[in-house]
Amino acid sequence: MFSDAANRRYTIRTVLFFSGYAAVNTAAIFGAFDDARGAGAVALGLVVAAPVVGHLWATLALIQEADEFARALAAKRFILASGAAMAIASAWGFVESYAHAPHIPGWMIYPLFWLCFGLISPFVRTTR
Repeated sequence: MFSDAANRRYTIRTVLFFSGYAAVNTAAIFGAFDDARGAGAVALGLVVAAPVVGHLWATLALIQEADEFARALAAKRFILASGAAMAIASAWGFVESYAHAPHIPGWMIYPLFWLCFGLISPFVRTTR
């Protein structure tokens, strides 16, 4: 499956990426960026998104380091969770458009993906 060294690298990368994510969002919650406008607001959005991209990279690097079976199993789970998250997000977008449901921010796709991954993983036990 995944070696101890690979798991350790993944854990360190995840902690580092999401420490930055938490720091920027904590600063935003306490008003540090309330005056951000225009290009500054766009830059802030990109800075907050960077750790998410980094975490995806860390996850894919972990998968790459696994043995063939674990790699195929993780890839299958990743693909199924991605499809489920996109289907749910698309369906909700149409419900927002046509039934005037409350808006959900686009960034919620990332936690939705990991929720789907967690729900799907116990049921995907083969690579077929």
